[in-house]
Amino acid sequence: MKNNMDVAVETTISPQALRHRERSKPRIGVFGVGYFKYWAQFDGLLDQLLKKQEVFLEKIQAGSDVEVVDFGLVDDATKAYELVPKLKGANLDLIFCDMLTYATSSTFGIIIKSIDTPIVLVALQPDKAMDYSNASTYLQLYNDDICALPEFAGVAVRMGKKIPEMIIGTLHDDPEAESEIQEYCRIAAVLHDLKTARIGHIGHPIESMLDMHSDSTMLTAHFGPHIVQCEAHEIVTRYESATEDEIRPVKERILDFFDTPDPVSDPISEKLKETDLHVAAQVMVALEKFVQDRNLDALAYYYDGPEASVTRLVMSNLIVGNSLLTGAGFPMCGESDLKTCIAMFIMERLGIGGSFAEFHPVDFKEDFVLVGHDGPHNIAIAEGRPVLRSLKKYHGKPGFGAGVEFQIKEGPITMLSISSTYDGKFKFVLAEGESIKGPIPPTGNTNTRGFFKPDVRTFLKRWMMAGPTHHFALGIGHKAATIQKIADYLNIECVVIN
Repeated sequence: MKNNMDVAVETTISPQALRHRERSKPRIGVFGVGYFKYWAQFDGLLDQLLKKQEVFLEKIQAGSDVEVVDFGLVDDATKAYELVPKLKGANLDLIFCDMLTYATSSTFGIIIKSIDTPIVLVALQPDKAMDYSNASTYLQLYNDDICALPEFAGVAVRMGKKIPEMIIGTLHDDPEAESEIQEYCRIAAVLHDLKTARIGHIGHPIESMLDMHSDSTMLTAHFGPHIVQCEAHEIVTRYESATEDEIRPVKERILDFFDTPDPVSDPISEKLKETDLHVAAQVMVALEKFVQDRNLDALAYYYDGPEASVTRLVMSNLIVGNSLLTGAGFPMCGESDLKTCIAMFIMERLGIGGSFAEFHPVDFKEDFVLVGHDGPHNIAIAEGRPVLRSLKKYHGKPGFGAGVEFQIKEGPITMLSISSTYDGKFKFVLAEGESIKGPIPPTGNTNTRGFFKPDVRTFLKRWMMAGPTHHFALGIGHKAATIQKIADYLNIECVVIN
């Protein structure tokens, strides 16, 4: 396993119990723009503008774990042309263009034309308002951060590119602007990790679920990760070689993490049995070794195997280990759903969790729909301690064993479905709602009470009409706008259900 760090999302479980995988740092480039003719006209202005850029650079690094490359100031067309190969050679995930004062679009045109890396225009003026009674041309230029934004937007269009996203605000004491800066840093982390991820794939989607099938090459083409085709025996052989000295501490980790209550109303559920706990722990030992040996960042799996075989036992008991790994920053989903695995990956790298989910029965009395799934889940975003139950059968799937049960943290939630269209293109379907605490079915599966506007019937109709997949990733917070930007940077169609 990679080194550990603190969990990115808030949990009700001790950080010691859930050890997060180390994240790689995205690379963010920064260059400022200005107008060279001002420097001789207004003594001291250039120095003050460069100090503004230093403050901006500090803001980026203070709030995010990123690597920042400072490319200095571009104040004429020659420097813009000189900067292009430097930007291309820096392997950047995102670029901030710091609008320090007015700048002609010749400082930007060749850059936006030549660079495919997402660029964000940042206009943060130092003063919240000018002191009009003591104003001067010098002070106006010092605060002229937004002046060139229309020109830069227009030249982007003329260069055949999309208009860049923009941050507009003040350089000091502006929580909204600082929040936007950090949002783009998180987006850079998503884009960086997508480009470098190794997503494991075992088996095949359940045969009759046609919506889940996907082309691994097209996933690489549109998202960037390499799909590592793996075999079930790679986990099974490690399971068979696991020792009691390895299994015992994992059993302790599991019991430290989960509650194991008595069964309630579901006749296929039981109090966690020692045999099921032992199998889950032994499988987890094998799973962690497999992940490390294969150098994986995520996994989608579904495998049947002969009845009463070790292969079936192992591959149907990945649930507990996968849930712990998912909560630690390693997205894993059942039913071999690679598209939803990527949706979970995006949410995890944004720091909002991302749990494997589908729609369950509607509560027409209280106007909500149960949102959940069987199998592995992101326990880092559980409301309270998650529960383990022994299940006599996994409905619709082979095998039996431990099942994970909880509901998502109370508060705002976001859903992301990645579907594909008739012409083979990917599509994001997004929605926001609320998770409200309340009773859920004690079935050894996750279930969250999802409330959506304007009402559950209308919402569900609108969601289905967008053409989603059966599964989706469920995360905490309202982050549809952020994920929509990621879709835009990936040139993927995106629908937000309002």
